[in-house]
Order: sequence, then structure tokens, then C-alpha cells
Amino acid sequence: MTRINLMLLLAVVASAIYLVNVQYESRRLFTELDKAQNEERRLSSELEQLKVEKRAEATSARVEKLAREKLQMRLVQPAITTYVSYGDAASAPKNTAQGAVTSAPLATASAGARQ
Repeated sequence: MTRINLMLLLAVVASAIYLVNVQYESRRLFTELDKAQNEERRLSSELEQLKVEKRAEATSARVEKLAREKLQMRLVQPAITTYVSYGDAASAPKNTAQGAVTSAPLATASAGARQ
């Protein structure tokens, strides 16, 4: 009988140690999950703020202001507009506003400034 009691005592102690270990691991994982969720909320909030800042930086008025100040570009004027035609010179329309392709409004300004 003492062998059986000893075996049962060892089984109870082993299961108690296992139970304590499982509870500890469960609490540790719950704490990590909570930290990860808080980090996810913080990063999500930061992403939204960055998206708002990106939209503010990409407004056409801001881009135009930067083009004028930093790149020293100016609006297109007929005197400095360069017309580009594609294909053979004989089959391409002459340099007229009807058949020609103009460059972007601020893109030709630097070429005009060099003239």
C-alpha cells in the first residue's frame, strides 16, 4: 500500500507543479498579448497621423510653392513653351498648339530659365 500511496503522492505533486507552470505561462502570454495589442493601437494611430501629414504635404498648392521656391520653376508661358512632336518630322504636325504636345506647366520652366 505504501508504494501506491507514494506513486499517487508523486503524481499529485507533478500535476500540481505542471498546473502552476501552465498558469504562469498563461499569465505571461496574456501580458505579451496585451502589450502587443497596445503596440498595435499605437502604430495604427501613428499610421493615421502619417497619412494625414502625407495628404497635407501633397496638396497642389504646396507642391507648386516648392516648385517655385526650391526648383525655381515658373508657370508656362507661350514664349518659353517647348512643343514636342513624336514620329517622323514629315508626318508630324508643325509646331502648333493644335497638333503638338506641351510639357507639364512647371516642367518647362527650368528649360526656359536657361535660355
